[in-house]
Amino acid sequence: MSTFKGKVVVVTGGGSGIGQTTALTFAKKGASVVVVDISEKNGLDTVQQIKNINGEAFFVLADVSIPEDVERAVVKTVEKYARLDYACNCAGRGGVQNTVADYDIDIWNKVIAVDLTGTFLCMKYELKQMVKQGDGGAIVNIASVKGLVGDAKSSPYTSAKHGVIGLTKEAAIEYGKTGIRINAVCPGWIGTPLVMNYVGTEESPIYQKAASLHPMGRLGKPSEVANTVVWLCSDEASFITGSAVVVDGGYIAW
Repeated sequence: MSTFKGKVVVVTGGGSGIGQTTALTFAKKGASVVVVDISEKNGLDTVQQIKNINGEAFFVLADVSIPEDVERAVVKTVEKYARLDYACNCAGRGGVQNTVADYDIDIWNKVIAVDLTGTFLCMKYELKQMVKQGDGGAIVNIASVKGLVGDAKSSPYTSAKHGVIGLTKEAAIEYGKTGIRINAVCPGWIGTPLVMNYVGTEESPIYQKAASLHPMGRLGKPSEVANTVVWLCSDEASFITGSAVVVDGGYIAW
């Protein structure tokens, strides 16, 4: 796979889970990484891990649902590295389990604000900078298999992730001739620390139930999603835009 020497990438939600692994994977390929997260502790931890492998990174504290925060993150990126080549919009949050008629409006609004509006805001300011530079770029939005299929009692998250895929396609059409490619990645159940704390060990009934949703019989690894993100930003994926790439161990193939 192409190296990313001299390239600059922003990773939102880079303080944990898929975002952290993606940030580290880009750094290993030589990119300078801007880690954006709502948690200063987690974000600085990712930066330190990157520096421990002799990578280049710095942290920006931001809430992606706040326009001024997102704009500031891009401004600080350009102030530090003079450009922006790639972005992985990974910041997100879940909701609670409930039916549509009984869903709490405040929780609905919070999930949509981060997962959908937050992705829009990130793209808004990332695209402005990439267009200004005039030499292309690539953006990968983290959606979900729930952006492609329904899931009972998860209406705001499912709706937001469907929206992320639609937004990805719309932007890919609008910016195709600029050389900026925009894609989404749709993970299944991924064994991030947060998920593993919930499902337990591979022998636990909860893990086994989650694994059974995937024909491969296991949860995915954060690295399997991160490698897909990095590949989509590489020259090897130069004719791919507007796609929702599924990384789900066969979850939606049933």
